[in-house]
Amino acid sequence: QVQLVESGGGLVQPGGSLKLSCVVSGSIFSITAMNWYRQAPGKERELVAAITSGGIRNYLDSVKGRFTISRDNAKNTVYLQMNSLKPEDTAVYYCNTYYFGPYWGQGTQVTVSS
Repeated sequence: QVQLVESGGGLVQPGGSLKLSCVVSGSIFSITAMNWYRQAPGKERELVAAITSGGIRNYLDSVKGRFTISRDNAKNTVYLQMNSLKPEDTAVYYCNTYYFGPYWGQGTQVTVSS
């Protein structure tokens, strides 16, 4: 059974920072790519950042230079460091992976507002 549990969301002012974490249960973490998605109200879910099992990273254009995805295979955890946050980054952020099917966390709310 694979379970993903996110944490680290919250309310932050524009220009601030947050670090999201996602802990993955099960033994698949080190062999799978990990992704962070987000979904804002009234919008489709979009892929924000991805990291392969070998550490190759990709980002949504609008977050390049501000967000950093990383992983700690010893802790079965993937992180999303978010700096210089903007109101348009407000969304529910989801951790995701694929292993004979998609697995999703429950989501964590990030609100950027003054």
